[in-house]
Amino acid sequence: MGPTRSGSDHPEPPIRTSCGRSDQGRSKGDPMLRTTSRSRHALLTAAAALLLSGCATVSAGSPAAPGVPSGTAAQDALLKAAEHRLVVDCLDDRGLVLTARPRAPDEEQILQAALFGAGPRELSLTLATGATVTAHSDGCAAAARQRLYGDQRSWFRAQVIVDNLRAEAQYRMRDDPAHRTALARWTRCVTPPDRPRPERPDPDVAARCGRESGLDAVRARLEAAELIAVRALHRDELTTYRQLRDRALLRAVDLSAPPHQQKGTSHP
Repeated sequence: MGPTRSGSDHPEPPIRTSCGRSDQGRSKGDPMLRTTSRSRHALLTAAAALLLSGCATVSAGSPAAPGVPSGTAAQDALLKAAEHRLVVDCLDDRGLVLTARPRAPDEEQILQAALFGAGPRELSLTLATGATVTAHSDGCAAAARQRLYGDQRSWFRAQVIVDNLRAEAQYRMRDDPAHRTALARWTRCVTPPDRPRPERPDPDVAARCGRESGLDAVRARLEAAELIAVRALHRDELTTYRQLRDRALLRAVDLSAPPHQQKGTSHP
């Protein structure tokens, strides 16, 4: 369950992204991060997923070196495999094995602490949307990110911001007069005659009203403009994201090589 946001008097239809997911009241990013808002605290947990699941709006460039695949999907798969391998190796050093078999509560607690760390979360970032994302800097997942990206704290900040660029753009457009007017038309459309406004309108009705009220068109137009503005605001974070990701890809290629071909050194 993602964080809730205050400030709107209307139940709003979900905003669909190019990833096919709803962004309303949701902060994307690493599944091992916790997200909170001003009004509610929510924990995003992950049992087996060990890599980012956000919809970063950064395109893959040319391969940085031999062995680095082209295309975001292929690069994500390479990074996921490398991080998984590093996590498994870390757990092995602690005498633990990551398996799908059921575990006793005490065993599960030990594994979760080894994976995701324990105690207060040391990494924290509050986004422009009001959501706060936190994460541990200890545990095998954090250790894997440190080895892969070289600077865990810088990667945490860059990844969280980049994964939420679209959410920030959508948050900014809500105060636009055209959006507020279209949202009011949508609200009237989904409200049955002589009945209270539904808390959760029927999805088919909400979709139809999104088209008929012009809300979908307004959102598409405003989001494109706001996304350009948001990317300009976070130019430095985008640069850091690309640099650390490129480093991680080089390291991932090294990890995927046969043992006798691995360089055994970290990349700058």
